Amino acid sequence: MTGELISIGVAFSWTATALLSEYGSKRMGNLTLNVLRMGFALLFSLVLFWAMTGNPLPASASSEAYGWMLLSGLVGYVIGDYCLFQCYIIIGSKFGQLFMTLAPITAAIMAWFTLGQSLQPSAIVAMAVTLLGIGITILGRGDGHHRLSLKLPLNGVLFAVGAAVCQGVGLVLSKIGMDHYEASMTAPAAPWLLPFFANFFRCVAGIVGFAVMMHFKETFAPLRRSVHDRKGMTAAVATTIFGPFVGVGCSLMAVQYTAAGIASTLMALTPIIIILPARWLFGQPITLKSVMGAIISVVGVSLFFLF
Repeated sequence: MTGELISIGVAFSWTATALLSEYGSKRMGNLTLNVLRMGFALLFSLVLFWAMTGNPLPASASSEAYGWMLLSGLVGYVIGDYCLFQCYIIIGSKFGQLFMTLAPITAAIMAWFTLGQSLQPSAIVAMAVTLLGIGITILGRGDGHHRLSLKLPLNGVLFAVGAAVCQGVGLVLSKIGMDHYEASMTAPAAPWLLPFFANFFRCVAGIVGFAVMMHFKETFAPLRRSVHDRKGMTAAVATTIFGPFVGVGCSLMAVQYTAAGIASTLMALTPIIIILPARWLFGQPITLKSVMGAIISVVGVSLFFLF
């Protein structure tokens, strides 16, 4: 029962992250919030390593491991989170999290290509069910020329799909990188620290990538102004804590106390949990189609892990 409760807590933690990210992105801008998140994540990582190992830096590993983790950070954080936060601005975190149920599909296809993992029939069914749930939510009756029409702005949908694809690809790249990291570590460390060591280099790629984008896109003036925005800074710190630290840390604990399939399914409840707070905080309407679509999409995700 402990693992199940932790898994549900992770789902609520990621819900808080999504809502705070939507608020922070709209208040401070996509790039500003992401630069702050990466900076805080690196700072928190240094404190964690120092407290646990006596050394503020992650354990040394091979250059190949560093390369894979940096690539994962480029894909998952820089491209993926930029798309995700942009879709939050355009279509909101409720719909953004619904599209993130596509990430396991992308990860499964990516693992099929790169790791040689087979795609079971249940995975194909899971993909179809997930897509059905998303389709029910975002599609409506069209006009006389089209049977169906898109109920959301197309650019928001494209950013959301891009975020899900990048998260799935970044997950597989992280898996490859962590395998290299574990095999090449020069000093022993607690197994639960390995993802945090690896994530440190993902955050390095993230802050460099976002800083470069900010330099060419909008200069650093918004970042300097954000230091004086107390509400924005609070949102940035809270987003960092609930995401990379509480979320990741508790997700690792969850699979220690219960089956990975059960934990993954419960942690995938975010698209359902977020419906009510999104209504309270941002006035996003609750419809029967949106609720049913979210439930069907989560069922599709669960099929990946339970069968």
